[in-house]
Amino acid sequence: MKKVREQQAAVAIGYDTDAHAAPKVLAAGYGEVAKSILALAKENNVHIHNDTQLAQLLAQVPVGQEIPEEAYQLVAELLAFLYNMDQKMGKTMPP
Repeated sequence: MKKVREQQAAVAIGYDTDAHAAPKVLAAGYGEVAKSILALAKENNVHIHNDTQLAQLLAQVPVGQEIPEEAYQLVAELLAFLYNMDQKMGKTMPP
């Protein structure tokens, strides 16, 4: 039995520090849509984190919905890392 290659997934997430809620999926897709999401992120100097399993999980979440509870820890660690990097570079993290 031949293993079918999974399509590339890409997900954009956002976090509103004032809302005190979980991060939300802002955009998600597979294949060509994923390529477009990545291209837009690169054009806008948005950090891209490569994690196939996380992307596959989050790509199943409807756009506008909060990320699932099982992704909280990893996403929180990523956001904290990005926040610290932005602070060191003198930038502020957009909502």
